Amino acid sequence: MMNYFFSLSLFSFLISVMSLLSRFKHILSMLLSIEMIILSIFILMASTSYMKNSDGSSFLAFLCLAVCEGTLGLAILISLSRQYGNTFISTINFL
Repeated sequence: MMNYFFSLSLFSFLISVMSLLSRFKHILSMLLSIEMIILSIFILMASTSYMKNSDGSSFLAFLCLAVCEGTLGLAILISLSRQYGNTFISTINFL
């Protein structure tokens, strides 16, 4: 059963990385791909932790960092959409 979760998380990680690399047009689609990467890493951590019978104390720290990353990404998205009027990567000059 845990082998199933391990392979599922690796498969979803690869799919989300491919989605991140192929959808390099909108900031929101990039943020969703990054969130999928983080969720697949979380499932991978949970499955390996369950296989080793260790405690789940690192999950809380990882989830806190994931929530902070998501919040920061949405704040940047709102700021850029207010400043430039759209969320296209090509219209934003980062320099």
